[in-house]
Amino acid sequence: MSLMETLGAVIFGLALLHTFSAKFFEELAHRHERHAGLFHLLGEVEVVFGFWAFVLIVVMALVSGGDAAVAYAESRQYTEPLFVFVVMVVAASRPVLEIVGRALKVLARFTPVPDALAMVWFGLAVVPLLGSLITEPAAMTLAALMLAPRIFRQGMPEWLKYAALGVLFVNVSIGGTLTSYAAPPVLMVATAWQWDSSFMLATFGLKAAVAVLFNATIVTLLLRKHITAENTETIAPATPVPLIVSLIHLVFLAGVVLFAHHPVFFLGLFLFFMGYTQAYERYQNPLILKEGLLVGFFLAGLVVLGGMQQWWLQPIVASLKPHTLFFAALGLTAITDNAALTYLGSLIAGLSEQAKYLLVAGAVAGGGLTVIANAPNPAGVALLRRGFNDESIGAVGLLLGASPPTVVAALLFLL
Repeated sequence: MSLMETLGAVIFGLALLHTFSAKFFEELAHRHERHAGLFHLLGEVEVVFGFWAFVLIVVMALVSGGDAAVAYAESRQYTEPLFVFVVMVVAASRPVLEIVGRALKVLARFTPVPDALAMVWFGLAVVPLLGSLITEPAAMTLAALMLAPRIFRQGMPEWLKYAALGVLFVNVSIGGTLTSYAAPPVLMVATAWQWDSSFMLATFGLKAAVAVLFNATIVTLLLRKHITAENTETIAPATPVPLIVSLIHLVFLAGVVLFAHHPVFFLGLFLFFMGYTQAYERYQNPLILKEGLLVGFFLAGLVVLGGMQQWWLQPIVASLKPHTLFFAALGLTAITDNAALTYLGSLIAGLSEQAKYLLVAGAVAGGGLTVIANAPNPAGVALLRRGFNDESIGAVGLLLGASPPTVVAALLFLL
């Protein structure tokens, strides 16, 4: 254990404390208007890990030299932060949201419940499962924007918002396990362990789907008294989006997903997408560039900080028996990031098939417990936090809201 590794762990711990204190800084901003801007900045969850990653690089430059700091920063893999930024912006574009919304409204007519309630259930169940096709970050973006005016609004009890947020985060985390490419923690091991989509569907898929549907149904029942057509209606856009424009946006989204591991291609597609939205601006709402960049900044910071934690995380993972490993993964995911955890597991030689399954199962089941537990969670926070008191999401509230659906997912994966 070197001095830099120790300092890296300390800085990572400070970043975690800062993340869990974000709501406190927002409260300070309301109390002390003179310094409100600074406190709002410190209360931005998406800024935290980027800020502490910068601190880490500065400390590394002082301890190990500037060349070592630059070499370390350039050795990190930033494909995931870039992809999440791009897919968030494309998936949140008005033509994509409208065509998905129309399709779900048609389906809602065939359900035995009011359309408004059915749309909530679709947002908490169907869209997270759709993440196995369009990737989890895209599913999180679509679900968050669908649910924001229906659940995360004034008049909804705060505890119900946290209950719904916990279900959304857990369902997105496990809902992407029906294929081998959509969930970041699965993607990290799929090639190394030769897990293809048919294996994922047979091994994880049914259990994940049952957990998603159960969690969504329970929280929808809790929400039913507060969901009415009157409080979920929005003003219709002045210029309807032609079907061909929505289909072209879906082609852009499909292209970004197809080249998710090739930033040169998906960034090139994104530039074409930006040009297209400018050409047909009358069919667009403002793109969520700020929110997407903040989420990308958060994840990039996590990549930089997480790279210094292998020295203590990997021995823990390697030393545990299979079922103990499941619960350890469930807990460690909350403070690390489930993709980083499974990646470390993929480096361990000699893991049994049972241990591999339980490591990934624990990692995805715990993916909703904190903001940093799963890569799409910061996107959900960025899009939904304005619906909460003080316009911030408390770490304790999220943990309490996500615990029941996490238990459901864990029990099903242990069957």
